[in-house]
Amino acid sequence: MSTRKDRTPTSTDAVHAGIDRGRSHHTLTPSIAQTATYTFENTATLERYMRGEDPDPEREEYGRYGNPTVRELERRVAALEGAEDAVAFPSGMAATSSALLSLLKAGDHVVLFRDCYRRTRQFVTQTLLRFGIEHTVVAAGDLAAMEAAIRPNTRLVVTESPTNPLNFCVDLEKLAAIVKSKGRIRTLVDSTFATPINSLPLSLGIDLVLHSATKYLSGHNDVLGGVVAGPSHLISLLRDTRGIVGSVLDPHAAFLIMRGLKTLALRVERQNASALALAKAFERHPNVESVHYPWLESHPSYAVATSQMRGGGAVVSFVVRGGRAAASRVVDAARIPQIAASLGGVESLIEQPAIMSFFELGDDELGKIGINPALIRLSVGIEDTDDLVADLLNALSQA
Repeated sequence: MSTRKDRTPTSTDAVHAGIDRGRSHHTLTPSIAQTATYTFENTATLERYMRGEDPDPEREEYGRYGNPTVRELERRVAALEGAEDAVAFPSGMAATSSALLSLLKAGDHVVLFRDCYRRTRQFVTQTLLRFGIEHTVVAAGDLAAMEAAIRPNTRLVVTESPTNPLNFCVDLEKLAAIVKSKGRIRTLVDSTFATPINSLPLSLGIDLVLHSATKYLSGHNDVLGGVVAGPSHLISLLRDTRGIVGSVLDPHAAFLIMRGLKTLALRVERQNASALALAKAFERHPNVESVHYPWLESHPSYAVATSQMRGGGAVVSFVVRGGRAAASRVVDAARIPQIAASLGGVESLIEQPAIMSFFELGDDELGKIGINPALIRLSVGIEDTDDLVADLLNALSQA
C-alpha cells in the first residue's frame, strides 16, 4: 500500500487553498451573496449566458443553480481534497442522497459496507429499493466480500473510512483497484471521520469523496452542510441534480463552513492527539471491555489506518464492562463531554448508540449490526487533553 501522508493538506492550505485573493471590494473574508436571483444587463447578455457563451464563468441565473459564496466554499474543499471540483449541499445526507440519485438508476445495483451511518444505510436499503435500485450489504472492510458481491449491474460501491461508529478503515487503494478492474463501477467514500487532514481518498484512486461539513469542516456545531469532491465530469452530474431537486446550501452556512475550514488542521491535529491518549487510557482501564480506535495496535484496521491516514481521528468508541446500564452510568458521570448527537466540533460530545442512534432496536437487533448495548461513542473536542483523560477516567470509575 502506498503511503500518502506527505500529501496531506497543511494548516497553510486550510487557510489559503482555493481562495481568490481578488475578491470584489478587496474584502479579506468572503462576502455573503444573500440573493435568490441574478440580473442581466440586457437581452444580448442573457442570450449569451443561455447559449453558454458568457465570458464570466461565475455568472449565475438563479439561486438554485449556484451562488458565489457557495462556489468559493466548493473551490476550497476541492483544493484541500486535490479534486478538480466540488459541489455543496445543505447537509451531509443531502450530499449522500444527491450523489446516489445522480449515479444510479432503476435496475442498478450498489454495494454498501455495513458499518456506516444509519441514515445512509436506510437510504440505500429502503429508499432506493423503492425505486428499483438493488443493494448488497457487506461487512466493514471486507474487500473479498465486496468483490464477490459485484454483479453485472453493479454501478456503485459506497463506504465510509473510518466507519461510524466502530472506526473500521477500508484499504481504499485496494478497493479502488478491485472496482476499476470490474469496468463501469464508481466508488464513493464518506471521509467525514477522516477529514482531508488525515486522509485523501481521491489520491488512492477513489472516484468521489463526501463530507458531512456539519462535522469537522465547520467544526463548531453551529451549521449544517455537505460537500462532494471529485472529477469535474462527475461533479457536474451532482450539480445538475442539485439544481433540479433544490438541495441548495444557504450562502450564510457556506460562509460559516469556510470560517471553520481556516482552523481545520489545527483542530484535527489536537483532536488526533487527545483521542489517541484517551484510547490508550481506556485500553488500560479495568472497566473497559474493548476500544475501537484505528490507531491502536489492537484495532483490526491498525495496519491500514496507519498507512493511509495521518492520524486516527477524533472519535473513540469503547465498550464498558457491565452492560447497557453500566455504560449509561459512565455517560452520565462525564462532566466535560455533553450528551448529544453529532461529532467533529470543538466541544467533546458523548453518546450511547443503543439509546440514541439505534434506540428503536433491541439487543438482538443491535447484535446483528455489530452494536454492543454497552458501546459508548466519544467525539473528542479541543479541550485540554489531560482534562479530558482525567474526566473520562473518573466517569469510568462509576461503571
